[in-house]
Amino acid sequence: MGKNTNLTEGNIGGALTKLALPIMGTAFVQMAYSLTDMFWVGQNGSESVAAIGTAGFYVALSMAFIIISRVGGEVYVAQSIGRKDLQGAKHYAESAIQLNIFIGIIYGLFVLVFKDSLLGFFRIDNLNVLSMAKTYLTIMGIGMSFSFINPMFTGIFNGSGNSSTPFYINLLGLSLNMILDPILIRGLLFFPKLGVAGAALATIMSQILVTVSFLIVIHKRKEVYFKLNIFNKLDLSRIENISRVGIPVAIQSGGFTLIAMVIGRIVASYGPEAIAVQNIGAQIESLSWMTASGFSTAISTFVGQNFGAKKYDRVLDGFKSGIKIMSVVGIAVTLILYFFAKPLFSIFINEPKTIIMGVAYLQILAISQWFMTMEISCEGAFRGVSKTIYPSFISLTFNILRIPLALFLANNIGLGLTGVWWAISISTIFKGSILLGAFYFVIQKPFSIKIDEDKNINDEIYIEEKI
Repeated sequence: MGKNTNLTEGNIGGALTKLALPIMGTAFVQMAYSLTDMFWVGQNGSESVAAIGTAGFYVALSMAFIIISRVGGEVYVAQSIGRKDLQGAKHYAESAIQLNIFIGIIYGLFVLVFKDSLLGFFRIDNLNVLSMAKTYLTIMGIGMSFSFINPMFTGIFNGSGNSSTPFYINLLGLSLNMILDPILIRGLLFFPKLGVAGAALATIMSQILVTVSFLIVIHKRKEVYFKLNIFNKLDLSRIENISRVGIPVAIQSGGFTLIAMVIGRIVASYGPEAIAVQNIGAQIESLSWMTASGFSTAISTFVGQNFGAKKYDRVLDGFKSGIKIMSVVGIAVTLILYFFAKPLFSIFINEPKTIIMGVAYLQILAISQWFMTMEISCEGAFRGVSKTIYPSFISLTFNILRIPLALFLANNIGLGLTGVWWAISISTIFKGSILLGAFYFVIQKPFSIKIDEDKNINDEIYIEEKI
């Protein structure tokens, strides 16, 4: 397994890239879970895809609650390590896990108890789609605790500068998922054909394997901050710090999912094909979203360790290096989504009408991909310095504006379903642009002043010593 990396010293570009690549790999592994499910379920038609997509909103909503402990724990573990406070890193990791387990149990029970009402929100007339969605959500609700704890373990390793270990462990889970999906969904090797239920079971069984693997690796680690005891007395002050950083991001994430659900309800009025397009298209588009999220986590960890060490010049240089790399990624994904929309969509479904709608989705969303990578990269820098309120407010504001804009473009302008896609793309362009400006005024400008002040103080000390 990988080693922890001290990000406060050495070459910035090399350290950031070394940390970022496994994180991006882990992000793609998580994306591959959904893509694998969509691929095999898609063979059963749009109804099955629509069922998983509908229930999947509530699985995605769980990320908002996971983020509270994951982001807060990740940031404070990184800052503590940057300050050489290894005991502090250990206590923050323990507190984050305790909070994560509590929230995971509560959310899992919530999904199981209220699944009928939750799915009723979408007003789906197709009883077959509704029945499959209920089955999928029930199974995912039962295994929700594993879906919660694995990102938390990943965050702790990332915060310590070790991003390769969670990559390998999550890759192991993906491998099992890829093996189980065709067996359980299609009914191979004497197994019955379970359809969407098979997809859910494959995911949960893979998540269990990931959890067990993390526990084994953590038990064998020698670092102080991995000697965890989650049965220690709750440290309310640390849980408060974790929550203060994590809750704004959680509100942003939860708000995004809830808004996506409203958008999904608008899309559902255009039929099952439209629902399938939104869900498959979102998975394909996540090529850039997951890449940017992975690099954002690397930026957050890099910034967190150097912020803890009070090396503000490395904070700014690290962010600039990240932005350059993500600009290349954003432009590349734009070209891929626009010019290869049809072959990409055809991988997951073979219905001509759905493919035509999917091409329109990908080409419209392609326009905003560079701005998306800028938005998510900036979020990572803000997290590293514990200022999560700024990106959360900006992102949530423009995500909310998607709803009236989608209705206006779809109905008043007469763009129909494509008006919904344009609303998403336009709002993303605004978010990316404004967050870049916010980074300059909130982080870059104050840090530059601090760097100049420290330089002047050091020059004065040097002169006095020479005299």
